[in-house]
Amino acid sequence: MTAPLKHSDPVHVDVALGDRAYDIVIGRGVLASLGERVAALRPGVRTAIVTDRTVAKYWLEPAEASLAASGIPTARVVVEEGEISKTYAGLEKVSEALIAAKIERNDLVIALGGGVVGDLAGFAAAILRRGVDFVQVPTSLLAQVDSSVGGKTGINSPQGKNLLGAFHQPVLVIADTAVLDTLSPRQFRAGYAEVAKYGVLGDEAFFTWLEKNHSDIFKGGSAREHAIATSCRAKAGVVSRDERETGERALLNLGHTFGHALEAATGFSDRLFHGEGVAIGMTLAAQFSAKLGMIAEADAMRVERHLIAAGLPTRLQDIAGFAQEGLADADALMALMAQDKKVKRGKLTFILLEAVGRAVIAKDVEPTPVRDFLKDKLAVKA
Repeated sequence: MTAPLKHSDPVHVDVALGDRAYDIVIGRGVLASLGERVAALRPGVRTAIVTDRTVAKYWLEPAEASLAASGIPTARVVVEEGEISKTYAGLEKVSEALIAAKIERNDLVIALGGGVVGDLAGFAAAILRRGVDFVQVPTSLLAQVDSSVGGKTGINSPQGKNLLGAFHQPVLVIADTAVLDTLSPRQFRAGYAEVAKYGVLGDEAFFTWLEKNHSDIFKGGSAREHAIATSCRAKAGVVSRDERETGERALLNLGHTFGHALEAATGFSDRLFHGEGVAIGMTLAAQFSAKLGMIAEADAMRVERHLIAAGLPTRLQDIAGFAQEGLADADALMALMAQDKKVKRGKLTFILLEAVGRAVIAKDVEPTPVRDFLKDKLAVKA
């Protein structure tokens, strides 16, 4: 684990991918250095910023000003906030706007926003002129610790989450912790689920630190920067060893098999943010691990207790409109999980726990125990 950072000291995390390696720059106020860093990386470049309407109110003009100060021309593409933009229609809008802006292969697309914008802009960059490089400027906690790092880009299908996409690594990530001050409490909590995930899946010492310091992370200060840097280092290490998720990288999907099914069941709406789905999914994964005898009940309770302390949902009954058809039906949820990207030849793959801080990939999980487990959880009184 890193030593806690001072606000004035940006930290650089290297994503070691050979000639495609890139830096994650983390610190308060580092958005102001965007233009300088882009100019050093690509002299003479032109850019286009993809962002959403909410982020644009706060951070589009500062980003444009930084680029202009370094003599970098830029266009802007503004989409609607939320998963509604991470669709075929959203991809068409962004792609056509980038073409109209005359973004060429040697130019850069800049994703200024949360996970939706990063995934959407990154996928558009991956397919534009058969591949244009891009820069991630994540503006949510979830994006800073997870989705902006590792090159996963894509959009949703009506049949499931992230079913269309490409591995397309950014050339730079600028994670300004000051931008998190404009997030709503709910958005910040949702992002925190991904921070907790790194401790649960592979670093018990970090999880213990989070149990003691999570309130300081929510308040801001060096604890927040420390948590982001530690999370980014964990993900960067996994990505550098398994870029295309043929093995170890699948561990980063802890909680996602359940969580993605719940997002699909709620129509990818604000009834359930992605991080909230991950929190419920992690809790279910821990409880299912306990049911299989892989971990002690006390360990599963420890995971749930911490997520509750952070203000996150942990039960199916915590989801708005829980009783609606498709969410309170085990068979419907099983059908959605069958569309998970980790499914192979119809067999479910889950990320389960052998201990807090030690996740494993469980392949060929039989559906009957999962269905029975979900029925038990659905039967719990709200």
